[in-house]
Amino acid sequence: MVTPSGTIRLCLCPIVGGNWNNSGLSGVRTRNLNNVRSNSNNNVGGRDCKSSYFKKWIDRDMVSGFLAKYTKTSIVVGTAEALKGLHLKRYGNLYEEVISSENMFNAFRDSKNNKRNKKTVYQFELNFGKEMGDLILELRQGTYEPKPYNKFIVYEPKKREIFAPAFRDIVVQHALYRVVYPIFEKGFITQSHGCRKHHGCQSASEYLQTVMRDSDPESYFLQLDIRKYFYSFDRAALKGMLERKIKDKAVIDLLMQFTKYDSDKGVPIGNLLSQLYGLIYLNPLDHFVKRELKVKNYVRYVDDFVLVGLTLEQSKEYLSRITDFLKSELGLELSKATRAKIKRGINFVGYRTWQSHRLVRKYAMHKFRRACKKQKVESIASMLGHAKNTQTIPYYKRILEECDMVQKLPTKIQRSLT
Repeated sequence: MVTPSGTIRLCLCPIVGGNWNNSGLSGVRTRNLNNVRSNSNNNVGGRDCKSSYFKKWIDRDMVSGFLAKYTKTSIVVGTAEALKGLHLKRYGNLYEEVISSENMFNAFRDSKNNKRNKKTVYQFELNFGKEMGDLILELRQGTYEPKPYNKFIVYEPKKREIFAPAFRDIVVQHALYRVVYPIFEKGFITQSHGCRKHHGCQSASEYLQTVMRDSDPESYFLQLDIRKYFYSFDRAALKGMLERKIKDKAVIDLLMQFTKYDSDKGVPIGNLLSQLYGLIYLNPLDHFVKRELKVKNYVRYVDDFVLVGLTLEQSKEYLSRITDFLKSELGLELSKATRAKIKRGINFVGYRTWQSHRLVRKYAMHKFRRACKKQKVESIASMLGHAKNTQTIPYYKRILEECDMVQKLPTKIQRSLT
């Protein structure tokens, strides 16, 4: 409820519903409707406030659903103002779970996926017992420190400095990720894509096309991108976001070890945890756009996001308000802003998307042709996967036939092309 002073309070109360004789129909938010109107035998079930199911329901929906739906109170979740007066659930006693033998072994298995042929993986696995034992002991005694990164530059799609961690540090990151990610996942909106299960480039592009089709082609979209996103993180602000959900100091300290960077701001690109930080750091923006601006059609992939189905006046207003929010709340700036009519198409997450069809970017098409000429089977397979469900596939088929590459591809891929 909302008190006269404006404070929002959650009041636990009994929830009735269901017939306890029919277990499938019993429980909270359930009603037994299998009796005719003339039946005077009315069965009512209930659960007390301390029910474990009720607590789980409140914890899950307290921020993103419960307050907005049941109190009809509009709030900006994730900002400093929204969090004042709210006693959010914080998780403790996580460190032992992170460094447990079972979690560390599962983290090792996750870490070596797609890296089986790497020398560092082979060396770690060759002395697995000692390497894992030493790693767990260091973590338990508080003496663990990540080793220096292997730094290198990549130029696709643009110049970036990559920080490659040692394999043992990758294992530790996966161990943290396995425990921490589910805690934050509950607070992410479904329109936030990137580094999430079932939420990648393709899902972001497909969702964008869906909302484009539901919009007037004469309406506008607003596409925005953050300037040097990972290099601009305020690490103190990031730590505060982590502490709002996690009260285990040992876990926070370990998480922050993977944010250390040459500059006063930013996090290193190349860490698994940096991807998670990318989701967390802009999560307040997602809730601001959805709950304060009340934009229905919105999608974000890391630092690139699009608002769809706007009027010209709305696009101007939202650009100004988002710019102010990013600067005041997160210390970020926009690198570009594109405003145009939906019928023009949107270049987003590697795809050129219209209401009627999707194509991969022209640069990707040139790369595919070069890969076919050089007979790089792995690259070809990857690019075919990227172009799945787009109108670029017929073009790729012609290139494969011209270069006589169809029969050299794995059988599964050959079947998908027929």
